[in-house]
Amino acid sequence: MPASQGSLTRSSSFPQPDRAPCPVALQECARDETMTIRLLETLRTRPDRALLVAFGVVAALLLFVLHIASEVGAGDTDAYDSSILRGIRVAAERPGPVTHAARLAMQDFTALGDVTTLTLVVILVVGGLLIVRKVAMAGFLVGASVLGTLSVELLKALVDRPRPNVVAHWAIFSHASFPSGHAADSAIVYLTLAALVARSVETRALRVYILVAAMLLTLLIGLSRLYLGVHWPTDVLAGWIVGAGWAFLAATAAWWLQARNALEAPGAER
Repeated sequence: MPASQGSLTRSSSFPQPDRAPCPVALQECARDETMTIRLLETLRTRPDRALLVAFGVVAALLLFVLHIASEVGAGDTDAYDSSILRGIRVAAERPGPVTHAARLAMQDFTALGDVTTLTLVVILVVGGLLIVRKVAMAGFLVGASVLGTLSVELLKALVDRPRPNVVAHWAIFSHASFPSGHAADSAIVYLTLAALVARSVETRALRVYILVAAMLLTLLIGLSRLYLGVHWPTDVLAGWIVGAGWAFLAATAAWWLQARNALEAPGAER
C-alpha cells in the first residue's frame, strides 16, 4: 500500500478535531455588534432621537404600571402582597437590639422621602442654581419635580387603593396607597438630580457613584414603606417604575434643551 493511502487510512480511524466556528456566524455577530454600537453612538450624539426613545420607554413603563393597577383592582395581587408584608413583619417583630435599631433606621429612611424633605432638597438645589445664574435649569428642576409629583397624585386618585390592613402601621400616612408616593417622589427628585449632576462630572467613576447612590437611596426609601407596613409591595414597585421613568424622561429632556441652547449646559454660567 502506498504511504499516502496508509496515512489516509490511519487518519480516518481517529476522531477529527472540532471545526472552527462558521465564518458566516462570526460575520453576523460582528455586524450585530457594529449596529448596536452605531445605535448607541447615534443616541449619544443626537439628543432629539434620544428624547424620542425616552418617550417610548416611559410609555411602555406607564402601560406596565397600568397593567399592575388593573391586577390590583381585580384583587389578583392580594395574596402575594399580604404574604410579603406578613413575612417582613414577622422578622421585624423579633425581640432584640438589631430589630429595634432596624425599625429606627427605617423610620429615618422613610423621612427622606417625605414631601417636606423632598421640597427642602429641591429648594436648596434651586437656590444654588440661582446663585450660579442657572435660572433656566432652576426652573426646569422645579417644573420636573412638581409635574412628576402631580402625576403621581393623579394616579393615586384614579386607582384609589386602600392602605394595607394585614399588619399594624408603624408610620403615618395620608391617603390612597397606589402607587407609593414616597417611592415615586424620591425617585423623581433624587434620580433627576443625580442625572443632572452626573452630566457635569468629568470622571466616569464619580458619575457612576452619584447615580448608584441615588438609586440605593430610592431603593431604601421604598423598602422602608414595606417594613413600616404602610404600603403594599405592588405600590412600591409601581412607585419605583413611575419615578424612575419620569427621571429618565426629565434628564433626557434637559439634555435635548441644552443641545438647543434653551437650558444652561453643565458647568456653564450666565
